Amino acid sequence: MNIGEVANASGVSAKMVRHYEESGLIRPATRSHSNYRTYSQNDVEVLRFVKRARTLGFPMKQIATLLALWEDRSRPSSEVKELARQHIAELNARIAELTEMRDALEHLARHCRGDTRPECPILEGLAAARH
Repeated sequence: MNIGEVANASGVSAKMVRHYEESGLIRPATRSHSNYRTYSQNDVEVLRFVKRARTLGFPMKQIATLLALWEDRSRPSSEVKELARQHIAELNARIAELTEMRDALEHLARHCRGDTRPECPILEGLAAARH
């Protein structure tokens, strides 16, 4: 398969396929005699794995670790589970932070009249946060 075909088959854009190769996340494609990238069905499966891991919010470094574990059929599942639990804890921390941000902004928006007057608790709240 060429890069366009592997992109279509995996659901990963050609640009991201090249990025994953350049960053070392996936193995470099083999090259044809005319120096075009060529891919196999295994490459499609790896790219689908990466795409799903990205969808779940895993950072590239953890995806590399997950790929290595996926390819190592003798690995203990406990290592995979630990990575997943660490990621869940990170997601929960981000969710808590986003919830706090949303709540603070909702509070400020509730107290803003939203009329023609220049007084705005939202802007005042943002200015006060600098101190």
